[in-house]
Amino acid sequence: MHSHDNRPIAAALLAAALIGLAAPLAKLLLGEVDPITLAALLYLGSGLGVFLIGGVQAARGRDRRHTEAPLRRGDLPWLFGVIISGGVVAPVLLMVSLESVPAATAAVLLNFEAVATTLIAALIFAEPVGRRIWAAMACITLSCVVLSWDPGAVLGFSLPALGILATCVLWALDNNLGQRLSGRDPFQVIAVKGIAAAAITLALAFMLGERLPDLTTASVAMLFGFVSYGGLVSVLFLLALRGMGTARAGSLLAIAPLFGVIFSFAVFPELPEILLFAAAPLMALGVWLLCSENHVHLHHHPALVHEHRHRHDDRHHDHAHAPGDPPLTPAGDHSHSHRHDPLEHDHPHRPDIHHRHTHR
Repeated sequence: MHSHDNRPIAAALLAAALIGLAAPLAKLLLGEVDPITLAALLYLGSGLGVFLIGGVQAARGRDRRHTEAPLRRGDLPWLFGVIISGGVVAPVLLMVSLESVPAATAAVLLNFEAVATTLIAALIFAEPVGRRIWAAMACITLSCVVLSWDPGAVLGFSLPALGILATCVLWALDNNLGQRLSGRDPFQVIAVKGIAAAAITLALAFMLGERLPDLTTASVAMLFGFVSYGGLVSVLFLLALRGMGTARAGSLLAIAPLFGVIFSFAVFPELPEILLFAAAPLMALGVWLLCSENHVHLHHHPALVHEHRHRHDDRHHDHAHAPGDPPLTPAGDHSHSHRHDPLEHDHPHRPDIHHRHTHR
């Protein structure tokens, strides 16, 4: 990856804008669709939308195997994890919780996903996180605590708000497991995840006696799902994961509540809660700390053989090609198995798939 390649940042920020649509759109649909059925339709739209785009590309003669690495048998445990955590349990919990939480408040609470993503990346998967990132996480966490406070509730916290925070933890786990799949074809990953998760969730909805909505409402829900609950968002986020690592990509999603609050007030003409004004400055400070990080030091790359989409104008891909390797696309990239020789150098970088080294 280029040291100054901003495409992963752009992908993460666009994903954040689309995620901001998630809470108000789901809140709008919950008046027409039962919660578990809605969760299933959102992810069905996600998976089918990406699958159809891939089909159109194939019909036009584009072979994605030349530009993206396909899923392998060794990816199945990670794929199963993202299906269950991020595709089944998290959306069901979110839909149930959204019934009792204002859309704007929910949009801001969903920012806790960035905190949980970074915590899991640092504490479980040993991704390097500096003091600046920890300070940002503290600001965002405190803002979520403020928004969850309910003096009249048991233990002083709103149960539906805690449900949204639990959703964030599950999606954070999904993000970290997804990092292990970030070198694979994002269209293939998201299509499998969306369709499999929808099948499981629909079965659960039928077992609980929920009914399908009319065709028009179901189609609208699936379209929203493709835009904001997987589909396009997930493809963008996987591209960001590939170039930035889990903690940074997840942290950039912290700007999503800004879009979420704007969309919520546009859709629901409700007065904002007082706590929202108290939490907003903390959230803004956390986002600024995250987006202004710069990471430079001398680091070592060990010998490595792997397969992923790559270019040849960066610091890491100067390998030769075998006769059977696919040609470069007009954009200058392709995918094939290749070797990296040991290398030591100093440049700005993020914990992408080539920079997962340890730090002292």
